[in-house]
Amino acid sequence: MPPAIATSPSLIDPFDATAAVSLRRDAEVIGLVAIAHGVSHFFHLILAPLFPWLKHDFGFSYARLGLLMTGFFVVSGIGQALAGFVVDRVGARPVLFFGLGCLGVSALVLAMAPNYTVLLAGSMLAGLGNSVFHPSDYTLLNKRVSPARLGHAFSVHGISGNLGWAAAPVFLTVVAGLASWRTALFAAALLPAAVLLLLVVFRDRLHGGQLKAAVADGASTAGPATPNAGHVLAFMRLPAVWMCFGFFIITALALGGVQSFAGSSLRSLYGMSLFAATSAYTAYMLASAGGTFAGGFLASRTRRHDRTIAGAFTFAGAMSLLIATGLPPVWLAVVLMGAVGFGAGIAAPSRDLLIRAAAPKNATGRVYGVVYSGFDIGLSFAPLFFGALMDGNHAGAVFIWIGVFQVLAIATAITVGQRTVAAGGKA
Repeated sequence: MPPAIATSPSLIDPFDATAAVSLRRDAEVIGLVAIAHGVSHFFHLILAPLFPWLKHDFGFSYARLGLLMTGFFVVSGIGQALAGFVVDRVGARPVLFFGLGCLGVSALVLAMAPNYTVLLAGSMLAGLGNSVFHPSDYTLLNKRVSPARLGHAFSVHGISGNLGWAAAPVFLTVVAGLASWRTALFAAALLPAAVLLLLVVFRDRLHGGQLKAAVADGASTAGPATPNAGHVLAFMRLPAVWMCFGFFIITALALGGVQSFAGSSLRSLYGMSLFAATSAYTAYMLASAGGTFAGGFLASRTRRHDRTIAGAFTFAGAMSLLIATGLPPVWLAVVLMGAVGFGAGIAAPSRDLLIRAAAPKNATGRVYGVVYSGFDIGLSFAPLFFGALMDGNHAGAVFIWIGVFQVLAIATAITVGQRTVAAGGKA
């Protein structure tokens, strides 16, 4: 006969079932939001991998092709700032559905484009669709995920974006090589359509209600007090919000340098083959995803997220400056690119939690929309800035400035953290 202690009701944890339900609910919300976010990052590169085919068929210059991406990010940046207000007014779920629909339609417009004007219109429509994801995603995560798991939620969210960036060139170039660039874009249109269908089926997981657990945790929902807090624009009087905005412009400039001209700079500095330079970029993206995964655990175990960001970007900036010297052997330069990506990835979940701490209660969508519009601004200017360096035969300066921007981002993060702590929040 088994001991009585094995069946003693007093030793059965009454919260086990509740905890299991909470974990499953959080995992479902995180998974749905992450899949949608991956699609949005896929569409960041909806045209760039197809430039060789577009140039061949239409005879466009690279400058005109680059303008298509500038149009994408300009619309996305403006739309992102405005989308936050819409999210706070009507809810994140319908706005997210709208964004996925726009992406699907934009791919169809691009696939059927007969001329440059329609290509530009399709790219701008994709930018409009992309603009809603950050305010929608972060509002859903903040409202629907338990506070203790938010670090992991932001980590998965960031990883999904990196995977979207990594998947787009492979998917589009393979389909275009096997069929045509138009077929590749038609196939790409199926991705947001499929994800939209998935989110509609599980729409009850994404309703706009606030979790009681989150409400109970005052620090997780209530940011710093604002003057005239009832006004819809009151959050814009917070210096911490604008420091976050500046942080995103600076870090996006660094990322834009990596995405646009790191490969060309490496080939010039080290005499790398195209394969080696591509491998270095792949190392950056994969290490960044790994760093984001690890950063989620780190963010969940620390209160001073500004310090985590400072340490991560100090490391990444130092690795960038080492690459800029041109002294390491080729194989080590590839490894160092991975190190730069890992440092940037470590900072990502802490960055998102830092913004959350700076956001006033009930202004999550507006704050994330305005702050993340800085990301699009940085990505819009980065190709122009780093392209000018390459045109001037300053390949080493590409990595010098990538490192400089990463180090400059530290000052903004520390300032946000200090202001948030002074206001009584968590940094």
